[in-house]
Amino acid sequence: MSDELIEIWRRLLAGERVAWVLFRHGTVVKLPHESAEPAQKALDLMRSWGRVHVGTPAGDFNVFEASGAAGWIVTCHHEDILTYVGPDEVGGAGAEDLVVGLTGRAKRDRDAQDLDIVHIGASAGGLGSAREPAGR
Repeated sequence: MSDELIEIWRRLLAGERVAWVLFRHGTVVKLPHESAEPAQKALDLMRSWGRVHVGTPAGDFNVFEASGAAGWIVTCHHEDILTYVGPDEVGGAGAEDLVVGLTGRAKRDRDAQDLDIVHIGASAGGLGSAREPAGR
């Protein structure tokens, strides 16, 4: 699934000038394009902002259809932390936003606990490059 997620995020972020760090369960942290040490910065953001705390802003989410890929993007209380949810994870393309959002929120929480980086990439107006994941 990692290769598929990498390709999905490449398409989703193709028009943005950002570095991005992908975690095992589908959460991406976007960073300024020329960020030094993107893995460390992404880990720090996930430690601070990734965990879910129901009843607080850390439990809130919004759901958007993914432009350029089947599925949805689930946002959280930090604008640069996004989670992809595919149709196969929620019973198909007709899934309700609540189900998609709760699924994405749970995936973000797992990624914030595991902190398992699977890819570091960069998008610059459709031109991308990639680096190997750094250790935790």
